[in-house]
Amino acid sequence: MARIVLEHLQKEFRGSLAVDDLDLEVADGEFMIIVGPSGCGKTTTLRMLAGFEAPSSGRIWIGDRVVNDVAPKDRDVAMVFQNYALFPHMTIRKNLSFGMRVRGESKSTIERQVGEVADMLGITSLLDRRPAQLSGGERQRVALGRALLRKPRAFLLDEPLSNLDAALRAQMRLELKRIHAQFGITTVYVTHDQVEAMTMGDRIALMNKGSLQQVAPPEVLYSEPANVFVAGFVGSPKMNIVPGRVRLGATMLVISALTCEIPVNGSVGAALGAAGKDQVLVGFRPEEIGPCGAGKPGPGVVKGTVELVEPLGSETHVAVRVGAELLSCKFPARSGLAAGSDVHLVIDIERVKVFDADAGSRIG
Repeated sequence: MARIVLEHLQKEFRGSLAVDDLDLEVADGEFMIIVGPSGCGKTTTLRMLAGFEAPSSGRIWIGDRVVNDVAPKDRDVAMVFQNYALFPHMTIRKNLSFGMRVRGESKSTIERQVGEVADMLGITSLLDRRPAQLSGGERQRVALGRALLRKPRAFLLDEPLSNLDAALRAQMRLELKRIHAQFGITTVYVTHDQVEAMTMGDRIALMNKGSLQQVAPPEVLYSEPANVFVAGFVGSPKMNIVPGRVRLGATMLVISALTCEIPVNGSVGAALGAAGKDQVLVGFRPEEIGPCGAGKPGPGVVKGTVELVEPLGSETHVAVRVGAELLSCKFPARSGLAAGSDVHLVIDIERVKVFDADAGSRIG
């Protein structure tokens, strides 16, 4: 296995920065997810790591050597592509064994290892078929098997599940995690799907416009976002972010758009005081604002009108209009709400996040 380090990695295309001064370390045996919106630079980063693109500047370490000038075939990594990249004229057996045959391994070794990998992935019955005769999930297993048979120091996966339906994606997520647990191969997995990122990765590197926004375990990325972009990208429905202002020496926040006030705890108040900001952004997740009985207004209590109700079985997503803001809320199942009804909500003031309104960075 191998540790992977990207040092000040930069890639420029015709004067446009696709990857901007990226520093990232992937520990030996770690499952690292690189996630972000389309065009954020995640696939370009993976292609530079694989050797398909040359960086404009910076260094790429795989293990104890810099591989900037090392050919892709000599980097000892295996890449699994979005489109599987199987040879259509070959049987699955020959697709799996192709790399081993090129390397001149013995027939008995090839037969034994292909059989073991096919059995592990549940594709033994498919070995004499061709790719066109397989479903998308089966072809993905073949692509994974071919990569496993290389015995690489690192796996590189470029949105490998995006062509599958929802049920197959869920199944293959479990399969990939099981394979990683079994083999412990350092893995860098690129996706735009935050569900894949949150459920699969040991850590997540979130990118936007070529720049790294935050690297953290999934639960930290969700609960402690570094900036407004991270807060808005991670989570479904996304975090509610509304304008606010500070008053009374940073001990109270006025959530302007919601016409309510919330007290802030000592550490947040100190951070707000040190930042010296009057105008801020206030963030809270859909599960951090819930129903409360009508009555005397209190800290964090707002009144709104239900615009949309989405029953999801175990819970209900509700969109509530409060002034000019449309807030996302998670209610218990069978909440009894209907579009057009009035509802009183209370914000969990202990879990509110505060961001710089200008820079977007987290204040407290």
